[in-house]
Amino acid sequence: MSFRATVESMSKIMDDMGITELDLERQFLFGVYRKHIHLSKQQAVAVASSATTTETKPVKSESGAPAINGYALKSPMVGVVYLAPEPGADAFVSVGKQIQAGDTVALVEAMKTFNPIKSDRDGVIKEILVSDGAAVEFDQPLVVIE
Repeated sequence: MSFRATVESMSKIMDDMGITELDLERQFLFGVYRKHIHLSKQQAVAVASSATTTETKPVKSESGAPAINGYALKSPMVGVVYLAPEPGADAFVSVGKQIQAGDTVALVEAMKTFNPIKSDRDGVIKEILVSDGAAVEFDQPLVVIE
């Protein structure tokens, strides 16, 4: 069975069972890859993406609903994202928080180095698109700033 057929089959089974969210985890020699997926009636939509900064226009998913509406701060690298400076500490940002250009929004760990991801504009955090400790890809949106 092809990968696509496997995913379509799993999606149908999950839909029949009423499952709307899925956490995937795959262990590799260099670390663990984790992904949280939220399923809609029309399609499976991944919750998270990577981190450099770009202005985004409202993006439409296949279902026609806007995926991201605002300025997406994106990951400049592949790694693991952390939303707080250390375990148990307060998060760098939260939804509704006013931020200034230069404020640290998250850390991305790549090759045992913690890289601060800083906002390049003033604004309010509208949405946090990743979860703490999640694997992120290059150019994956981390937060939406209004």
